[in-house]
Amino acid sequence: MIESLLPMEGECRCGKVGIRIDAVPILTMACHCTGCQRMSSSAYSLSALIPHDAFSVTRGDPVIGGLRGDEIRHFFCPDCMSWMFTRFDDPMPFVNVRPTMLDDCNWFEPFVETYTCEKLPWASTPAIHSFEKFPPPESYESLAREYAQSIQKG
Repeated sequence: MIESLLPMEGECRCGKVGIRIDAVPILTMACHCTGCQRMSSSAYSLSALIPHDAFSVTRGDPVIGGLRGDEIRHFFCPDCMSWMFTRFDDPMPFVNVRPTMLDDCNWFEPFVETYTCEKLPWASTPAIHSFEKFPPPESYESLAREYAQSIQKG
């Protein structure tokens, strides 16, 4: 069970910025959009949606890079430039953490994949749900509930 791993700590590649999560993810995802492909230098980015109050930066001062708008901000280590997490303005009650920044990410598996309309033809994930773009806002609650049930069985 993921709960037995809490709290989970992690850091950027060079170790100058540390993070901690104190709650089970609300949802896990892989995003296939071209922006995430470019930012991650991969076929998709991975995210664990963590409740805002259960996420903290434990060391260092991450900087904003990538998207720098009022609504979405990507945070990086200022030294090694690892993309570590994404913050959203209210009313979003979560932080998107890159799970590979955690010391142990073996528990991670994407439950949802997004932006399959931009997916590279050979890229695949084990996600149970796929969306051409983002899930409709009204579906997040049921997706989160289904995810919670799936990890309890896990």
